[in-house]
Order: sequence, then structure tokens, then C-alpha cells
Amino acid sequence: MLLLDLIILLFAGGALAWWSESRSAKAPRWLALAFLSLGLLYLLGGVMQIPEQQFSLIPQPDNPQTWLLHYRVDWIPRFGINFELAMDGLSLILVTLTLLLGGVAVVSSWDEISFRPGFFQANLLWTLAGVVGVFLAMDLFLFFLFWEVMLVPMYLLIAIWGHEQKAFASMKFFLFTQFSGLLLLLAILVLASIHANNSGSYSFSYFDLLGTAMSPQLGFWVMLGFFIAFTVKLPAFPFHTWLPDAHTQAPTAGSVILAGILLKTGAYGLLRFTIPLFPQASVDFAPVAMALGAASVIYGAVLAFAQTDFKRLVAYSSVSHMGFVLLGLYAWNILAVQGAVMQMVAHGLSTAALFMTAGALQQRLHTRDMRRMGGLWHNMPRMGATAMFFALASLGLPGLGNFVGEFLVLVGLFAVNPWLAVIAAIGLITAAVYALIMMQHAFQGTPDPQRQLTDYGPREMAAMGVLIIGLLWLGLYPQPVLDVAQPVLESLLAGGAP
Repeated sequence: MLLLDLIILLFAGGALAWWSESRSAKAPRWLALAFLSLGLLYLLGGVMQIPEQQFSLIPQPDNPQTWLLHYRVDWIPRFGINFELAMDGLSLILVTLTLLLGGVAVVSSWDEISFRPGFFQANLLWTLAGVVGVFLAMDLFLFFLFWEVMLVPMYLLIAIWGHEQKAFASMKFFLFTQFSGLLLLLAILVLASIHANNSGSYSFSYFDLLGTAMSPQLGFWVMLGFFIAFTVKLPAFPFHTWLPDAHTQAPTAGSVILAGILLKTGAYGLLRFTIPLFPQASVDFAPVAMALGAASVIYGAVLAFAQTDFKRLVAYSSVSHMGFVLLGLYAWNILAVQGAVMQMVAHGLSTAALFMTAGALQQRLHTRDMRRMGGLWHNMPRMGATAMFFALASLGLPGLGNFVGEFLVLVGLFAVNPWLAVIAAIGLITAAVYALIMMQHAFQGTPDPQRQLTDYGPREMAAMGVLIIGLLWLGLYPQPVLDVAQPVLESLLAGGAP
């Protein structure tokens, strides 16, 4: 019941935060933070009750009883649809990241949201509930339901509380994600129909659909539906164009959730569903997927270099960094896939912090244009120091989590395609350029003597401290995360594409 309880807790917390809006303007944010903290403690407490040796066992892709946790009840038995949730090491890492960054998102919006704060926190928590459902759902129909659930409140966060071009950005986000969702639904229905023709009964269970026999041509097209749906959310070149607008116009908490969590649902879908369900088609498509990953790394980095808007720079940097994830997944060896998982986690922490910094600057300066900044370190030394830390993390400084992820991806990729590894490595050089230019334009230079700016207070520094500790831990002692993920990845490697 722990898995179901987590989702119910977030939905209930959102409803309660909305209800409390009429009683106190401050109550919704405290309730949202309390429910996220409670969810994180409940998850960690439940996981601690699982025998330690269970984490080292390799979960069998076709046997849910070998996973850490499993919950299943009949839902629509006529069509083989069940309410089925399961957790393994990969799901545990991503759900923990979701709840942690959810708390950071609440803190980042603490003083920013004055209009309908209860409804804002409700949509934030409901988005997170949908994301948790995506990471836990093992019935593909249920997975699609959660996939759609997380999009509607995210759309509302941008459309209602966004900035000057919020209507355009929210509609663009919704159209891209709805089109990709339609492809995903069609691919799921085709896959379930093929399984029904082979077995004589309908099932949408991941555990039943693994190994479904189909012709190579049909398998390729069904796989492509999954691939496009997930790479739109990743996002990878050329499906990335919704991201800069959505990030730029979203409120700070929306940007934190988008960059830190929602992008990871695309990578998770590729790793959990696309490659294992269509191993041969994925092998055939791998060169194209890796080429798109390398293009994302270079293209995102070059466009980030050209930006003057602080938020757009960080948004394009996300396209570049998530390109490493796509490269690692389709290199499909243990080093590269471990690197992709580590990059997902580290990127979530570092980019969430940079978007929190961007939001804090916009709230204080009423601009995102770096040409109108300069010398801010003098006015806000705590913000400047934390921004420098996360800029260095973003460019892949050794000793921080991003370096571990990108290094493992490049080592694993080099064994598969040395030239793509060389091209992707160029992205690391470009990252250093745009990250340091960002710091120079915003925080270095001559300060404006007429500026009266407020530095980070204890609340913001507490959130930044959590993210700093997380990146240092991932960079200096990544073994616990690698150990939790390794049995899952070995299982996927054994059952998926060679």
C-alpha cells in the first residue's frame, strides 16, 4: 500500500492546500511543504523496512514479485487493465528526487505567488502526484493516465502564474505534449492488440507485454511511437522547441519541476519501456537515437551560449545535458546507462538550483536580461556564491555529480562509437564557456550603487544547502546510488537490446 499511499497523499495535500486558501494566504505553502516532507519520510521509512539484501537482487522484468514493492488490484478486467504499481531501485531513486525537488519548488515560490496561492500549491502537488504515478505505474494504460494527469496542472501553472508571454508558452507546451501523448496512446493500444492476438487475452501489464512477438517492420513503427513521445518530453533535438518558452514563462516553481523532474519522465520512459519492449527495433534505431543525442548536446550548448535571457540560457543548457542521457541510454552498456541515471539525478539538482536563482533574480530585478545585471555578487554574495557552485556543477566540474554522470556516459559511449563520444565531449567545453559567461554577465563587474537588493535569507539558503550537499555526495561518493540502480540496469540490459 505504500506506493498507492504516496500518490493519494499528494492528491490529498493539493486538495487541502486549495481548501486552506480562503482561511490563510500562508497556509497553502506550509501545507504543501508539510505533505511533501511527510511523503518523503513515509517513503524512506517504508524502504528502510525492506531487507537490505533485497536491494542487491536482480529484479526479473517478467516477475513483479522480485521487485522491491508491488501493488495490484483489478480495474477493468474485461480489457486486462489493472491498477498496478511497482518499485525497483530505479523507481526509488526517481521518486525520491521528485519529492525532494517538490519541496525545493515550494520554497522557491514562497514569496513569489500572491494570486490564488492555494490553487497554485494544489496544481504543484497534483503535478508531482502524476509524476510519481508515472515512475510507479506498471500497467501501460495506467501509465498513460498518469502521463496525462501531470500535464494539465503543469499547463495551469504556466498559463495562470507565468510571465508576460504565458498564454503562448503554455499552449505550445500543451500542444507538443498532447500530440506526443496521442502517439504514445496509439502505440500502447497497438502493442496490447498484438499481445491479445498472440495470447488470446488482453493485457496492458508491462510484465505481460515484455517479449511480445511481432514483425520487424511493425515493431519498428510501434517503437517509434514510444520513442517520439518520450523524446518530446526529454526533450531531444529536434523536438525541443517547446522547452525554452515553457521554462522562460513559467513561474520559478514551474521551472524547477519542469527541469528537475518532468524531463526525467521522458528518459525514464525510454529506459523502462521503449528499449526493453522493442529490443531489436531499438538496436536498429540506436545509431539515429545517438546521433540525435549528440546533436542535442552541441545544439543546446551553442544556443545557450547565444542567450542574453538568464532563464533561456539555463533552458537550452538542459537540452544539452539531457542529450548525454539519450546518448547513454542507446549506447546500452552498463557504464553508459549508469551514467545516464546519474546524469538524470545530478541534472535535476543543479538545474533546479539555477532556475531558482533565475527566479530570485527576476523577483528582485524585474528582468531576466543579463545585459541589465552585473556586479550582483557585491550586492548578494550568498546568491553569487551558490550560483557559482551550481554553474561549476553544470559545466561538469570533477567532484560534483554532473561530472560523474557525463564521464560514465562518455566512457560507455566510447566503447560503442568513439566519434560520437568525441563530438559529445566538445559539448563539455562549450558548457564551460556559457556557464562562466553567465556568471560574468550577472554577478561580476561593477555594481550599480543605486541597487538595494536583498540577498538569500535562511529559507533560500536551506534549500540551496540541500542541493549542494546532494551534488557533493553524488560527486564524491556516488556508490550508493550506483549500487541501488545497478541490479535494475543489469536486469534491463539482460532482457533488452544487446
